[in-house]
Amino acid sequence: MEKTTTRSTLSEAVFKNVGLSRNESSSLVDSVFDEILKSLITGKDVKISSFGTFVVRQKKERIGRNPKTGEEVPITARSVVTFRASNVLKSKVNSKNKISQVQ
Repeated sequence: MEKTTTRSTLSEAVFKNVGLSRNESSSLVDSVFDEILKSLITGKDVKISSFGTFVVRQKKERIGRNPKTGEEVPITARSVVTFRASNVLKSKVNSKNKISQVQ
């Protein structure tokens, strides 16, 4: 069974590993996400060393197709957030996967 990491999972990890109260841990995690969000809203990239970079990209308006009807529909211009994993993160994930495959 796969498990998803959530805000509460992160808050609990901070609580256990740092020693802050549960409320303080939750506030700390929320503050980190709020700072990341503020930077992305203003169009700044967010680089977390040894983890990766969140980048805001501008997508131009284009014509798409409704898969059910085949009708062409205009897709408006918009901003999207992408994530590029660092080489350190990629190598750690790959080494973990290799260990799992051997067992």
